[in-house]
Amino acid sequence: MKRPKLKKASKRVSCSKRYKIQKKVREHNRKLKKDAKKNPASKRVKKDVGVPSCAPFKEEVLREAELRRLQIEADKEKKRLSKIEARAQKKKKETSNKDKEPKAKKARQDVLEKLPEKPSGPDKNSQHYLCSELNKVIDASDVVIEVLDARDPLGCRCPQLEEAVLQRDGHKKLILVLSKIDLVPKENVERWIRYLQLEFPVVAFKASTQIVDKTVRARKRRIVASNAVLDRSRGAACFGSSCLSELLVGLAAQNPADVSLKVGVAGFPNVGKSSLINSMKGVLACTAGIKRGITKSMQEVHILKNVKLIDSPGVVASPANPPASMALRSLQVEEGQGSVLEAVRTLLKQCDHRQIMLQYNVPNFRNSLEFVTLFAKKRGYLMKGGLPNMAHAAASFLADWTGATVSYHCKVPENPAKAPENPGLPADSAMQSGWDLNLLKTGNEETLKGVKFPIQASSIGFVSKGPTAGLLSVVSEVKPAEQNTEPLQTADETNEPEEPEEPEEPEEPQPLKRPKGRVQFQSVSADGEDDAYDFNTDFK
Repeated sequence: MKRPKLKKASKRVSCSKRYKIQKKVREHNRKLKKDAKKNPASKRVKKDVGVPSCAPFKEEVLREAELRRLQIEADKEKKRLSKIEARAQKKKKETSNKDKEPKAKKARQDVLEKLPEKPSGPDKNSQHYLCSELNKVIDASDVVIEVLDARDPLGCRCPQLEEAVLQRDGHKKLILVLSKIDLVPKENVERWIRYLQLEFPVVAFKASTQIVDKTVRARKRRIVASNAVLDRSRGAACFGSSCLSELLVGLAAQNPADVSLKVGVAGFPNVGKSSLINSMKGVLACTAGIKRGITKSMQEVHILKNVKLIDSPGVVASPANPPASMALRSLQVEEGQGSVLEAVRTLLKQCDHRQIMLQYNVPNFRNSLEFVTLFAKKRGYLMKGGLPNMAHAAASFLADWTGATVSYHCKVPENPAKAPENPGLPADSAMQSGWDLNLLKTGNEETLKGVKFPIQASSIGFVSKGPTAGLLSVVSEVKPAEQNTEPLQTADETNEPEEPEEPEEPEEPQPLKRPKGRVQFQSVSADGEDDAYDFNTDFK
């Protein structure tokens, strides 16, 4: 009750009422405990502790559990999509009454249907389009630069590309550029330069990896002017561009003043073609990255007043190449035609396991699957539950080998004249004519002095598979099918008499038909004896 001269009523109650409330609370709690004893299933379920670390075959058990989980999720997703599709079909049936649509909407739809369809552009991912763009670059160029990865120069050479350049009209010139020389020991680079100079001029080149936009060049100039010291080991430094520019300028001086020298840049995917053009230009003129096959069409870039570089898509590798060459030079993995794990297994076969262990700091492994598991744990590529993400780890490993990350080198052939890996192109003096060889030699020496090379022990030895065959023209798939079907039709129409074939004896003996009743045992003579024991005498 509310007392006078007070704004709020008092909360005090009598003792008898308070005791009644306490008694009801005790009875309620007693009832809850009694119900809990009757229904023990409602107790809290214990959490699964998982597979202990000391359990044998823990990786296999976790992998099987993950596969089961993925299968369950796939089934749930499939059911969900089927429900969505059924719901959409039901909704479509309910709302597909064309008679209720306004006349203006019907007329507008009729006009849109009568309009001719716009021709779709070419598929830039098709092999036919890539080959046609590469042929355009070769035809439009006066000089073709074949970019070779210094880690495997022989594997980056394409005999079909070199032959096409030398056989085109106009006396085109070919020059080789060794890119990514900072990932190979210095002795190995010098040997490759001497080996390749027997056929074509060779320029050692190290591209800049930190070109972002036009402001980078100005920022670097300010840093050099203030500090007067440039760290030449950083990725921003570029070596070999001045030598290559002087060679091209000297060759362009032989042309008329109003004619610019067109230089095509060709090579397999991810050897550094776009990075070379960006380093020569000094700005981000072409899109470049770790992912292979970024360049889809030809692109012209003016680097000097009378010199123009033409970027080209990567050379399409022939499917007849060895698996190791396809893993490094083709785009099958990026296009979804090849397995990433299979590419990793192929690359590990060409290397020493001890060098791989030291390079990636992983323990000893027995096969490629175990290596990818250890590599995923080392890099932290884990999924839910702590399981290694095998696909992500394999893709990262392949990106290290195709990009500018891992240092590996190939052995230079000892006898270039008789080496089976040599493409076999004629070493003609005309290949060396027109170039300032003294300037080329001096420029390569300065480049080798400035670049910081890795030591021989930290570089992985790789077994090269020789030159990689490329495709400059792709035949449509319809013609071979028609050619294969023709001889089959002619063979059926001629009906020539064939020699009678002798009946072949059945490879597997026919099962014996058991008569109903008792079991019959067949007596077989052992070692040619006739007095074999007859089981039928005792088992009647």
